Amino acid sequence: MSAELTTTTAAPVLSALGICCALGTSKSEVWQAAVAGSRAGMLWRDDLLQAAQPVVVGAVSGELPKLPAALLSQQSRNNSLAYCAYLQIAAEVAQLKQQYGAHRIAVVIGSSTSGIAEGEQALQQRLQNGDWPADYHYQKQEMVAPAHFIAAAAGVTGPAYVISTACSSSARALISAANLLTTGLADAVIVGGVDSLCRMTLQGFAALESVAAGFCQPFAAGRDGINIGEGAALFVMQRKADTEACGKSQQLIELAGAGAAADAYHMSAPHPEGRGAEAAIRKALAQAGLNAAELGYINLHGTATPLNDAMESAVLQRLGADQVPASSTKSLTGHTLGAAGAIEAALCWLLLSDYNAAFDLLPQVRDKAPDPELPALNFVQPGQRQLVSACLSNSFAFGGNNAAVILRRQR
Repeated sequence: MSAELTTTTAAPVLSALGICCALGTSKSEVWQAAVAGSRAGMLWRDDLLQAAQPVVVGAVSGELPKLPAALLSQQSRNNSLAYCAYLQIAAEVAQLKQQYGAHRIAVVIGSSTSGIAEGEQALQQRLQNGDWPADYHYQKQEMVAPAHFIAAAAGVTGPAYVISTACSSSARALISAANLLTTGLADAVIVGGVDSLCRMTLQGFAALESVAAGFCQPFAAGRDGINIGEGAALFVMQRKADTEACGKSQQLIELAGAGAAADAYHMSAPHPEGRGAEAAIRKALAQAGLNAAELGYINLHGTATPLNDAMESAVLQRLGADQVPASSTKSLTGHTLGAAGAIEAALCWLLLSDYNAAFDLLPQVRDKAPDPELPALNFVQPGQRQLVSACLSNSFAFGGNNAAVILRRQR
């Protein structure tokens, strides 16, 4: 099974971005920390695994914005992260509501945790005291909760739903949002992803023996697994023609191409030859009218697990993309699961935007040498600079749910 953007005369544009993750809680903070290769947000925690076992995670530090009084019934760590990102695009959303009407603005979110952390806390109290917390309701952890919350915060009433295909969730949300515009079901879409740290996720990956003993080491010799992270990234997506009519066509970034494919090889392991991953990338390249060598930068899925990194490097070599500057930013943010596709696309958006006046690339950060047994890739070195017009971001997930998106600075 495969999917791609519905054919259209012009690619949709991502006209605004809000982001928070281990790198920071604003676009400027995130970009500056990413370019510097900062792992300041990668923290040791002992409250997420059994027996207080310490583990490195990508955590959003500092106080998050308070939810409006009318939305306090939806309070969760996940929604607080989403709200931090939403406030950064709220002004543009307000303008679009005046332009199109609230009913013509949709919300599509990728997530895998929703508000499960609050469910864990509530269950613990229930087991200890026999009563649920007074402010707890199961709706906080329903999968659709982030979309309903963002729609309520924005005051929009168009289609609102969540896509949950594990680590490709928010990359697929970008595809879905573009198709809402193409089919005329919406005139603008708030689209992205959000996930928060919780014990269920950490325990699950630990059971799979996929959690790194320390800091993750993408594509390195001796790599032993992932660091899980949290965060949110939200875009405003519009048709290019609509932005041109409003005089906003300058310095906008388009979703030039996207593809998805499900190879269903295994419940948790990637297809060893990367058939679904390759199909997704090829679809994205075809949609964008590019060949792999024309890309300026690749944000690798790069989980730092033995099988995933081997598969991805082999796929990129077969595609002729092994000389394109590339890095996995999961060593800086952690693997943010359902939010990863949106957060990593957001880093590409920042790379292409005016925030990157110096033409910096995102460095590959790790403590160990590259694995000599993997096909060699062109990993970005600290301080490396290059003018880039198109970026590829890869997202590969459990069950072979693979997605790839290409962002391009408008020509």
